[in-house]
Amino acid sequence: MIPASVEGALAAAEEAVDLLLDSGRAPGDVLVVTTGELHPWAAHERSFGDSAYWAQHDARDDVFHAGAADLARASVRPVVVVALNNGDDSAAAEALPLALGRASALLIVCGDPQRINSALGVGV
Repeated sequence: MIPASVEGALAAAEEAVDLLLDSGRAPGDVLVVTTGELHPWAAHERSFGDSAYWAQHDARDDVFHAGAADLARASVRPVVVVALNNGDDSAAAEALPLALGRASALLIVCGDPQRINSALGVGV
């Protein structure tokens, strides 16, 4: 868990990804999920259509960014980084259990610790 405000959650997630890559984690091992506004990369890539966007996901060549609404379609990756960049508690409550199921080794959540604990139903 990385404590962050709603406004700072995306920046915290990007920093976490940078640290993961710098420590040797392969880019294709990482899935980044946003609960609010899409990451700028995801918004840009979606502009080319769903087929091209999901082809990049399936290729697993790079870090993949998705919105929480797409999480059910995303495959399992070793690391999932979630940015709680939406103030709606229901978005976190829906996204975090799915994200936990998609992370085979490590789940990193960037957001308010109380919201994270409440959404996961545990103390982290």
